[in-house]
Amino acid sequence: MMALSLVAPAQAQTTAPSTSQAQDEEIIVTGIRGSLQRNLDAKRNASGVIEQISSEDIGKFPDSNVAASLQRLPGISIQRDGPRGEPNGVTVRGFGGDFNETLVDGRRLSTATGGRSIDFSTVGSDFVGGLTVLKTPDVSLSSSSIGATINVAYPKPFDRPGFHLAVSASGSIQDDAGKVVPTGGVLISKTFADDTFGILANAIYTRHDTQTNNVFVHGWPGGKIAPCQQAGSTAATCIPTDDPTADPSQRKTIVSWFEQQFGATQNYTRDERVDGRIALQWKPADNILLTLDDNYSDQRINTDSFGFGIWFNQGNLRNVKLDKNGTIVDFTQAGSQTDFTAGTDSNYRRTNQTGLNVKWDVTDKLQVEADGSWSKSWLNPDGRVNSKGADVGYGFDIGPALGIAVNGDSKDTIPVLHGYGVNGNASRWTDLSAIGSHVTVNIANKNTDEIKQARLGLKWQQDDLTLRVGGSYLDDQFSFRSANTFTNNFWQAYSGYGPASGTPGGVALPASLYKGTVGTANFLPGYTGALPPALLNFRAADYQAYLTSLGNPQTKTIPGYNTTCCQGQFAGQFAVANDVGSYRDIGERTWALYLSANFKSEVAGMPFYFNAGVREEVTHVSSTGIGQLPVRIVGSDTDKTLLTIIPGNQQPITTKSDYSYLLPSMDLKLELTDSLHLRFDASRTLTRPTLNLLTPALNIGIGQRVGALTADGGNPTLQPYLADNFDAAVEWYYQRNSYAAVNFFLKDVRNFIVQGVQRQTINNVVDPSTGTLAQFAVSQRVNGPKATVRGVEIAWQNTFGDSGFGFIANATLVDTNKPYDSSDISQSGFAVTGLANSANFVGFYDKHGIEFRAAANWRDKYLLQFGQAQNTGSFGAEPTFVNSSLQIDLSASYQITEAINIFGEALNITDEVQSTHGRFSNQLLDVFAYGRRFTAGVRYRF
Repeated sequence: MMALSLVAPAQAQTTAPSTSQAQDEEIIVTGIRGSLQRNLDAKRNASGVIEQISSEDIGKFPDSNVAASLQRLPGISIQRDGPRGEPNGVTVRGFGGDFNETLVDGRRLSTATGGRSIDFSTVGSDFVGGLTVLKTPDVSLSSSSIGATINVAYPKPFDRPGFHLAVSASGSIQDDAGKVVPTGGVLISKTFADDTFGILANAIYTRHDTQTNNVFVHGWPGGKIAPCQQAGSTAATCIPTDDPTADPSQRKTIVSWFEQQFGATQNYTRDERVDGRIALQWKPADNILLTLDDNYSDQRINTDSFGFGIWFNQGNLRNVKLDKNGTIVDFTQAGSQTDFTAGTDSNYRRTNQTGLNVKWDVTDKLQVEADGSWSKSWLNPDGRVNSKGADVGYGFDIGPALGIAVNGDSKDTIPVLHGYGVNGNASRWTDLSAIGSHVTVNIANKNTDEIKQARLGLKWQQDDLTLRVGGSYLDDQFSFRSANTFTNNFWQAYSGYGPASGTPGGVALPASLYKGTVGTANFLPGYTGALPPALLNFRAADYQAYLTSLGNPQTKTIPGYNTTCCQGQFAGQFAVANDVGSYRDIGERTWALYLSANFKSEVAGMPFYFNAGVREEVTHVSSTGIGQLPVRIVGSDTDKTLLTIIPGNQQPITTKSDYSYLLPSMDLKLELTDSLHLRFDASRTLTRPTLNLLTPALNIGIGQRVGALTADGGNPTLQPYLADNFDAAVEWYYQRNSYAAVNFFLKDVRNFIVQGVQRQTINNVVDPSTGTLAQFAVSQRVNGPKATVRGVEIAWQNTFGDSGFGFIANATLVDTNKPYDSSDISQSGFAVTGLANSANFVGFYDKHGIEFRAAANWRDKYLLQFGQAQNTGSFGAEPTFVNSSLQIDLSASYQITEAINIFGEALNITDEVQSTHGRFSNQLLDVFAYGRRFTAGVRYRF
């Protein structure tokens, strides 16, 4: 119906566009309209369904963040890093992160996170040449993405022969951080010897400082409580039990969800990145082109935080009130501990990619292309302790009967802590005389990911027929190593909260450790509810230094030292020990062959384009890990909430698996008129499981808590997700720089990887807190369900003649036959993640050297993942939902001279927050208030 309604007006303009275009003024090659026209031309001429963003000029990309630019496109939304507020990932048609393959000049980029996706905040946007999003596959490039293939193109010297210089400098400030920080870059490009040799080099320094307020609930585990725990119970005693023969008031029969840990933090993040690139091009003959390039990125993210976090145990809750869904909306817990926390996370990410490309025009009809590259990423290559934590507080003899009241929805209400303070006295919430030492956590993660890849392709073209044939090889080697103070149990060396709490563990802390307090009034914009009045401001490094200054407890008596914690190995320093249970080495080798044919014909006098291809991929996976089963669990003399796992002998484990898939694709385009096009596309694509899930060993952390024993297992035999995809589109290019389109899509996906959580015993070890066999919440992944995702993308781009005004508007509506069912409490609950309706609007003006852009991006609520920070419930992996959001950004620039341009940017001008919730909307998980960011700068181009 849409097609028929558009045919009439389109036919009336069949010859008009070419006539009017011939009379147009000179085509604009820079600025917003020039960029949009190039994007539109690429979309119109492509055989498949693509979207494109091109640089407005050399050194002038539309947004300061690559992901932020991508979200302006139909069907694409972004994810943000909570503490930084930076867009760091994209979702395409509901498929996020690891479902999308990101290439740099057609090459896979390594990432040391262990996932398939890259963090887009590590990709410097200043000198990006363009982004192409392939929503349908190009078999000569890749078929390894169910969402989309995103290709980042960097400039090369032969793109613009001659000499070119681009320099940019700017300063930015985030309103809460209150500090202006610099960004600057320079690009130089020059061709020589009659444009047969060229060199391009650029370097960019970027810094962002961000202060973020965060209120969190680290998990809503599901389980069952006993009637005696409920408010109004008349039971004389309350000892909740699973024993079916016990008194009914004591039996755990009532389904519920509770807050495992509640708290708030203030975070200050300093994100510094250096990007460098050099590209050499040489034409030894007119028909041969060699390109050698190297891309380098160095990013250092340092976050200091302080706040509080309070731990709860379902069996200890009393005076419980439930809502109709089973969410515990109020309770008390006698003798609760109060923890004030501080931490420093300092991660160093480095990536380097080197590649050589050769293009040889053997004849006028035959072209050969060979490409080889090496890419390696490092996480903390200097071996640093990347996370330092401090936990102090009070409890036990002076622990209050704490409780939490949930009074509203997670999108605008935070839980309210009541009964807090020493002995329940709210005025003593931050009484320094009552605070003592507790646990000390240090973590050192060190990952590498190395990719070697090569491809060879031949293209034969004659008249309206193009044939492509070729193959590729990719070798991906991922290595993960971790060390921490859990492994040697040093984290408990001074646990217990000190003498004020009436325990033999922990030491009193001097007031000089603290830098005062930060008030919590107006902590989150737009939120009601209340936090305790202040956060204690202190640093983890100062806390650890003070405890170290007490000396070596093996050579002197230190009151408050936990003599049973560390088997006589703790000598005063909080050194980390290798966590061999977390080690994994994953190797993945993939061979691929492809064949495609593209030809142009006519149907009833209308141009008809047909492209068909097939790609065969064969993958070999090897996975090595170290297994250790627990032989005993011991409690803590200084803190009854802590447990230590005593591991058995180490057992190296290696497994191998193989799989292969044939991946066909077909693209059809019929030009009903010069302006009105119909498309149909069908393909099969796959997405491989993330490398970090392929470990063969069960990892059981050494340091654990009462009532929250956990273990995590991988699965080296996981198969890829496999999808059959269909697209049908109508596109109307009704005038220059303007079009409207409707695209219907459907994806049938099978082999979904699901994370199940089973409560089970392991090696028959006994839990000393209960005297019975320990019950671990064991997370494991398996291939399982299949699902269908369907949706429609609506896009409209329009310029108002020669006025300089225009807009881009799009909306995406998605649905699935496997939505989330909040009433399903089985272990095997499943739903498609990432699906959300979204809409974008960009209004712009571009004329007389003035550019202005206002962008609004909306995304509805969606299921992000299965799993929460504390994943210890009885009903499988609990979900994490992201609440709906609307962000508005502004940008402007003015061309002072042909060479000099000044610009400004204001991000998140409405002070939007990012929030998540659990199974039900009142189960708040996280709220991050990441504030507004303002940027001003100048560009010089020659």
